[in-house]
Amino acid sequence: MAGDKRFQIDQEEMVQLLTASLKINTTNPPGAELPLAELWGKKMEELGLEVRLQPVAENRANVIGVLKGKGKKPSLLYNGHLDTVPPGAVEWDYGPFSGEIVGDKVYGRGAADMKSGVVAMVMAAGALKSAGIELQGDLIIAATAGEETDSIGARAFAQEEEMKNVGAILIGEPSHNEMFVAEKGALWFKIRTRGKTAHGSMPHLGRNAILHMNRIISQLAQYEFKYEEHPLLGAPTMNIGTIAGGVTTNVVPDQCELTIDMRTVPGQKHGEIEADLEKMIAKLRQELPVLEVGLAVINDRPAVDTASDHEFVQLGLKVAEAVLGKQLVPGGVNYY
Repeated sequence: MAGDKRFQIDQEEMVQLLTASLKINTTNPPGAELPLAELWGKKMEELGLEVRLQPVAENRANVIGVLKGKGKKPSLLYNGHLDTVPPGAVEWDYGPFSGEIVGDKVYGRGAADMKSGVVAMVMAAGALKSAGIELQGDLIIAATAGEETDSIGARAFAQEEEMKNVGAILIGEPSHNEMFVAEKGALWFKIRTRGKTAHGSMPHLGRNAILHMNRIISQLAQYEFKYEEHPLLGAPTMNIGTIAGGVTTNVVPDQCELTIDMRTVPGQKHGEIEADLEKMIAKLRQELPVLEVGLAVINDRPAVDTASDHEFVQLGLKVAEAVLGKQLVPGGVNYY
C-alpha cells in the first residue's frame, strides 16, 4: 500500500498545517488549546471527516474527527495532545512559535512532541477518505488538551460515546520510529508532617516537623516493592522528588511536606502500595506518639502493556517493515 498513488499525501499541505500549528502557543500551563483544536478541526472537515469540539475548560477543548466505517469491527483511535511544555528561559536559535523551516527540519515548541504526530494522523485519515477506502470500523482522531499536566482532555474524552467501541489506540508520540507497547504506571504521594513552633534557642518547647519527616524518609528508603519483573519494563522505582518545610532558621518548623514519584509495572496494585505506606506510618506513630502525619495520593495511573504477539502489534510491525524497511522490536518506556 505504501506505493499506491491513491494514498499519496501532499507534503507541502502537511508541512503548512504543521507550521501553522506551531505558531499557535499551547504552552501548558495554561494550555489555551482551543485555537489549535479549531485549526485541526477545520482541516479535518476539509478532508471529509465528521468533526466536533469538546470543551473542557475556558479556552481549552478537545477536537474529535471520525472517518466512519461499516461498523463490522471495533474502532481504531488515533490519539495525540494539543499542549506543549514551556519553551524555557534560554533563547532559541529559531523562535519556539515560529514554525520556521531550515533545510529539511521544522523548528518550534511541539514540532516533535507532538504536533507533528497529530498532523501526520490527520493527513493519513484524509488520504484514506480521498482514496475511497471502505473501513470495517471507524477511524477516530482525538486530539486532547492537557497531557503535559493533568490529562484533563483525555479524562473527558474517555467518557465519550466514541470510546465505547475502540479496539486499539495508536499514539503518535515521538519514538525515533520505534514501537513501544508497554509503559510504567505512576503513583505519586504527598506526605505532610505537622509539629509545633518554638524559638530556635528553645527547641525542647516545640515539635520539629522536619525531624519527624526524616523518620519517614528513613522508612521509605527501606521500602521493598512486591512485584514480578516485567520483560520490557523491568522493576518499579521510587524517587523522593520534593521536600519543603520550616519558617525560618531560628524557629522550630511546624510543618514539612514531601512528594514521592513511584513508577510501577504491570501486576502491581496501587492500593496495596498505599496500604503499605499507611502501615509504615501507623508503626511510626506507635514509636513516636506525637507524630502528626497525613498521606495523600496525588497521581494514580496504572501501568499498561499489550502483548507483543497481539494482532495489532503484529500489523504495526508489518507496516513498519514495509514503510521503514526495517524490523522493529516492541519495547517499553519508563514514562507514562
